[in-house]
Amino acid sequence: MLVGVPKEIKNHEYRVGLTPAGARELSSRGHQVLVERGAGAGIGLADEAYEAAGAQIVESAAEVYGRAEIIIKVKEPQPSETALLRAGQLLYAYLHLAPDPEQTRALLASGCTAIAYETVTDDRGGLPLLAPMSEVAGRMSIQAGAHALEKAQGGSGILLGGVPGVKPAEVMVIGGGTVGLNAARMAMGLGAHVTILDRSLDRLKYVDELYGDRLTTIYSTRDAIEDRLPYTDLVVGAVLIPGAAAPKLVSRAQLKLMRPGSVLVDVAIDQGGCFETSHPTTHQEPTYEVDGIIHYCVANMPGGVARTSTFALTNATLPHALALADKGVAQALADDVHLRNGLNVHAGRLTYRAVADALGLPYTPAAEALAAPV
Repeated sequence: MLVGVPKEIKNHEYRVGLTPAGARELSSRGHQVLVERGAGAGIGLADEAYEAAGAQIVESAAEVYGRAEIIIKVKEPQPSETALLRAGQLLYAYLHLAPDPEQTRALLASGCTAIAYETVTDDRGGLPLLAPMSEVAGRMSIQAGAHALEKAQGGSGILLGGVPGVKPAEVMVIGGGTVGLNAARMAMGLGAHVTILDRSLDRLKYVDELYGDRLTTIYSTRDAIEDRLPYTDLVVGAVLIPGAAAPKLVSRAQLKLMRPGSVLVDVAIDQGGCFETSHPTTHQEPTYEVDGIIHYCVANMPGGVARTSTFALTNATLPHALALADKGVAQALADDVHLRNGLNVHAGRLTYRAVADALGLPYTPAAEALAAPV
């Protein structure tokens, strides 16, 4: 199988879809790996390291897309990249299609097969290819929020942990999943007072058993969120409905309840954001202000720590990449229901119901789409 790894082109995105170690695993199994020149340079993975692992360095993304049967990426393809995809080719990457009709239609028009990291499942009901970046984003949300709270950044000038004689900041984390738990852990580590909200009583019990009275757990309702906003310095939006658009949990009207200079960090921005006033930002311009409230909505947050993120991500994605290359795409999807759950697009058909529902497009079950003549 011919596997291609293009250089990421999204703003300040330095991650890479395959490390030299991954290239070596594929090469040792008889597969050919094409890597665009400089794909890993931003995180210290030199072209020479890929060549030593058996990969071939090529000069352009066009050559990678033109030759490869499988494209392994990190972030969703940009318009110039979707234009290079073709029928029968596999795209293996984060896609986040529910809030992105333009990308969805381009993938459908290309005729390619697209597996989204964020909807691949496991035996425990988890999202194993999303989890590593959720861990990173959860931890980063607190350091990003702490920075945004500084007065020079437009914030209220509050130190998360306070100092002796001065109370710490109040941090509210909405969502007790992987992102929320990692955010809470970091905020507590910095000395903030943390409240975590979730709609799963089992999850709240689990968090309480982990941390006891070090944090407060509250069942998440609109009233509960609204009641906390006037006292909260930093809100982290950490909700996830797999593959679907995020629910809006804080309205623009509710911003008036917050103290000026408070901060919202929307980790759900890849799925459309969980605050009404959220819109995607970049690492180059990460924040903006609405009604006196600072918003941090970077859509590729883990890209800010690109080296750590690349290794964490590729540890999770490589086993499926090997299966896809070894067995072929059709057989690998047939053999593994969890990988098949990651299928979002196949041969012009949309195969993930939550995305179809969010965008009002026709839905075809994955098994039916794979069995249909191309």
